[in-house]
Amino acid sequence: MKIGMAADHGGFELKTRLAEELLGLGHIITDFGADSFEPGDDYPDFVIPLAKAVASGKIERGIAVCGSGVGAAIAANKTANVRAALIVDCFSARQGVEDDDMNIICLGGRVVGYNLALDLIKTFLSARYLGSERFQRRLDKIKAIEHS
Repeated sequence: MKIGMAADHGGFELKTRLAEELLGLGHIITDFGADSFEPGDDYPDFVIPLAKAVASGKIERGIAVCGSGVGAAIAANKTANVRAALIVDCFSARQGVEDDDMNIICLGGRVVGYNLALDLIKTFLSARYLGSERFQRRLDKIKAIEHS
C-alpha cells in the first residue's frame, strides 16, 4: 500500500521507527517530514502536505504523529476529502475505516507506545470501507459541508 507519514518533533521518533517496520512489511512509504528532530517545528508544515496527498489519491492512507495526536488530527481535517482521527484503540482503528472511510490515522508520539502504535496502524491498514447506504449517506452530508 502507498502510505504517507508525517510528524513533528513530538512524533518524530515514533514515525521513524514505524516507517522502518512498514517498509519491512512491503509498504511504499512517502515521508512528508520532519526529516530530522527539530524541537521548534510545527505539525501543520508536515501534516497538511500529507493530507493533500491523501485527498488527491497520490497516497492511499496517511499516518500523522505529533505529541498528542490532537493537533495532527485538527490540521489534517482542514483538507477536503480527508477523514482523520486520533486513534488509541484497535476497535476505532478498524471501525473508523469500515464505517467512516477514515484515511488518516493520527497518533500521539508522547502518549502511545511503539507496540500499540504498530497494532493500531496494522489494524487501520487492513480495514476496508464497507460502503453501506447509511455510512455513505453520512459521508455525503460531510462532503456537502466541505464543498459549501
